[in-house]
Amino acid sequence: MTTAADHAAEDLLRELAPQVLGTLVRRYGVFDACEDAVQEALLAATLQWPEAGVPDNPRGWLVTVASRKLVDRIRSDSARRRREDALALATPRAELLGHAADTVPDADRDDSLALLFLCCHPALSPAGRIALTLRAVGGLTTVQIAAAFLVPEATMAQRISRAKQTVKASGTSLAMPEGADLAERLAEVRHVLYLVFNEGYTTTGSADLTAPELSTEAIRLTRMLHRLVPDDTETAGLLALMLLTDARRPARTGPSGELVPLAEQDRSRWDRRLVTEGVGLISRTLPRGRVGPYQLQAAIAAVHDEAEDTDATDWPQILALYELLERFGPNPMVTLNRAVAVAMVHGPATGLGLLTALETDHRLARHHRLLATRAHLLELLGEHEAAAASYREAARRTTSTPERRHLSTRAHRLEARAQPGEKCR
Repeated sequence: MTTAADHAAEDLLRELAPQVLGTLVRRYGVFDACEDAVQEALLAATLQWPEAGVPDNPRGWLVTVASRKLVDRIRSDSARRRREDALALATPRAELLGHAADTVPDADRDDSLALLFLCCHPALSPAGRIALTLRAVGGLTTVQIAAAFLVPEATMAQRISRAKQTVKASGTSLAMPEGADLAERLAEVRHVLYLVFNEGYTTTGSADLTAPELSTEAIRLTRMLHRLVPDDTETAGLLALMLLTDARRPARTGPSGELVPLAEQDRSRWDRRLVTEGVGLISRTLPRGRVGPYQLQAAIAAVHDEAEDTDATDWPQILALYELLERFGPNPMVTLNRAVAVAMVHGPATGLGLLTALETDHRLARHHRLLATRAHLLELLGEHEAAAASYREAARRTTSTPERRHLSTRAHRLEARAQPGEKCR
């Protein structure tokens, strides 16, 4: 039976994982071998700490154990003899001999941010960045990551291995980028965390609507990033967006796991603690003047979360925010959401007019969300036959089982309104 102490120890290990890996990479410079050694140290802690207790200096314990694992790994491979010699020369003798784990000075710098940049290196594929970030910075095992993304463990292991080899081949060191490169790389880190959160909030190919462990991990890592770069307004905006969105998760599914759309959710089930934190964060961030896409999305989420119900939602304000969001560049998903806001302010016929242009955008033309939105607006206009057909087509195109059931149910309800032998109205 898992106890509160076990959860606390697991949370501590996840927090320390990037710090320990950063220390080893800075000290020894071999990312792939260091990452493996840290994973072994985390496993050792998982097995030993529940019985022996958490050390007085848990980070020092992990650094010492991981260092020993790394040296043992290098020494055991005769093909790496030259690397061992170089490592031995570069490493103080006291480190190789080791000392009591709890007596290691805990003065090493926290390289978590530099490690995030390394795991989100431009040379990596998006999937590789996500997998490596969750393992190296998040401290998740390959098994946990594979289960979250519904792929075989062997597939995820290969993905992580390729990512580590790519980092190794790039010759990139554990160093903070500077100048314009810093802003660009920070944006890549935010995007990876955003993708992880989105996959957790609405899975792309699962029997379940959500994967809470991914959303929770994305929020934890974004909190860490915000702590490391407190003056970056877009990171603050991303964290606020995650908090305000995840607050609704308890009400997004019904008793049988069915999807419950925003307009029909029981808002008393929303996590008001997260709403309060998210609203407070974005309220403090927006006045600072450097507004970006994540901040605007968080502001939109805040307007939704502060409304008592759909009718009380300030749709004109949401529409104005989407119009500002579109100024950051063409994005069909933003335009799709703006069409809904337009429909709520100016009527569904006007909203449908905006959808026509999206039908020629190859990024969204066959996306189920475009069809589902069209169906919703047609339903509001009373065009039930056309709405039912759009819901059916949207259901065929989605890869999410709960979304497919929801869309099919909407279509069936509209079709059932017609009398036998009559068309839907």
